[in-house]
Amino acid sequence: MDATSDKTAIGKRTLAKVAWRLVPFLALLYVFNIIDRSNVGFARLKMTEDLSLSDDVIDYGYGLFYVGYLLFEVPSNLLLRRFGARAWIARIMVTWGLVSMLTAFVTGPGSYYGARILLGVAEAGFFPGIIYYLTAWFPAAQRARVVAGFMLAIPISTILGNPISGAIMDRFQGTGGLAGWQWLFILEGIPAILLGASVLWYLPDGPGDAAWLAADERDWLEREIVAEVGVRSSVGGHDKLSALADPRVWLLIALYFSVAVGTNATGSYLPKLVKDSFEPIFTSSDGTYWKIGLLTTLPSILSVIAMLVVSRISDRTKARATLVAGALSAAAVGWYFAWQGGDPWTKLAGLCVAQAGMMAVLPVFWALPPLFLGGVAAAAGIALINSVANIGGIIAPRLVGAFGVGPLVAVMLWGVAMALVVWRLLEWPMRMARKNQEHISRG
Repeated sequence: MDATSDKTAIGKRTLAKVAWRLVPFLALLYVFNIIDRSNVGFARLKMTEDLSLSDDVIDYGYGLFYVGYLLFEVPSNLLLRRFGARAWIARIMVTWGLVSMLTAFVTGPGSYYGARILLGVAEAGFFPGIIYYLTAWFPAAQRARVVAGFMLAIPISTILGNPISGAIMDRFQGTGGLAGWQWLFILEGIPAILLGASVLWYLPDGPGDAAWLAADERDWLEREIVAEVGVRSSVGGHDKLSALADPRVWLLIALYFSVAVGTNATGSYLPKLVKDSFEPIFTSSDGTYWKIGLLTTLPSILSVIAMLVVSRISDRTKARATLVAGALSAAAVGWYFAWQGGDPWTKLAGLCVAQAGMMAVLPVFWALPPLFLGGVAAAAGIALINSVANIGGIIAPRLVGAFGVGPLVAVMLWGVAMALVVWRLLEWPMRMARKNQEHISRG
C-alpha cells in the first residue's frame, strides 16, 4: 500500500469510527431538546381548557422561549468553547430538563410566560454548540451528511414524541391528581437530566481526548482539522468580532429566518392543524390524542428521507445554496396545499411536503458558515445565525394563529430569493476561486 492509499484508509477508518461514536448520541440528545421545546404544542390541546388560557396566550409563550434563547445564545456558545463541550452541554441539558418539568406546575399566563423564557435561557447554546463541536471532528467534505445524521433528530422527535405525548395525555389523565398535560412535561423532562449526566463520561471535548481513537487516527484527524482552519482563516474571519460584523453572516441570517419561521410554525401548530382538519373523522374522543400523534408523524417520516437524500447530493455536488433554494421551493408548494387543500388528506399531504422541504434545508445550510468562519469566529457566527434568525420562532405562532398557514408560502419564497443571493455572492465566487487554484496547481 502506498502512502496516499494508507492516508485514505486511515481517514475513512477514523471518520467512520467518529461518526458511529458521536452522531447517534448527539442526535439522541437533540431528540429530547426538540421534544422539551415543542411539547407545549401538544399540551395546548388540553392545557388551554384546564387553565382557561387562550390560543393567543399559548402562542405568545411559545415565542417568548426565543427571547431567552436570543439573549444567551452567543454567550453560551463562547462559554462552551472556554469550558469544553462535555461540561457545558451537560449543564445545558440538566438545566432545561428541570425547567421543562417545572412547566407542569404553571397556573396562568404569567407563570407560563416565565417558564418559557427560562427554558430558552436554559437551552441557549445547545444547537449551535453541537454544530460548532462537529466542525472539530469532521472535514467540510463530510459535514452535510454528518449534520443530516444529527438533525434527523428533528423528524425523529416528532415520529417518536408525538405518539408518546398523545399516549401520556390519554393514559395519565388524573393520575396522582395531575392532568395529562402536566405528566407530559414531567415525564419528558426526566430523560434530559439523565442524558445530561451521561454526557460527562461519554463525550470527549475534542479529538485529542478521544481515547477510543488510535494514536495515528487522532493525529490524522487533528492535522485535517488544523489544515481546514488555516484555509478558513485565509478567506474569512477568525475572531468573534469579525464574525459579528461579516455581511455574509447576516446574509445567512436572512436566509435562515425563513426556515425558522416555517419549522416553528409546525412545532407550535402541527398537532392543532391536524386536529382541526381531522376532528370530524374522529367520532369518539377515546384515544383522540394518540391518533393525532400518529398522523403528525407522517410529515416527519418524509422529512427523514428528504434530509438523507439531499445531504448526500449536497456533499457530492457541493451545490449547497442551489439545493437550499430547491428545497424551499418545494416547501412553498407544500404550504400552498396545506392552506388551500379541499380535504383533510390533501392538507396533510401539503404539510408532509412542506416539512420535508424545510427539513432538507437544515443539514445543507449548516455546511455554509464553516466555509468562511474558523476558530472562535465559527462559535460566535454559528450562534449568531441561529439566535437572530430564530426571531422567526417568536413570529411564527402569532402569524399562524392570526392568518393561518397562507403567509408561510411567501416566507418560503423569501428564503428561495435569499438562497439565490447566497449562491451568487458566496458559493459561486468560492467555487470559481477553487477552480482557479486547481488550474494553477495543475499548471
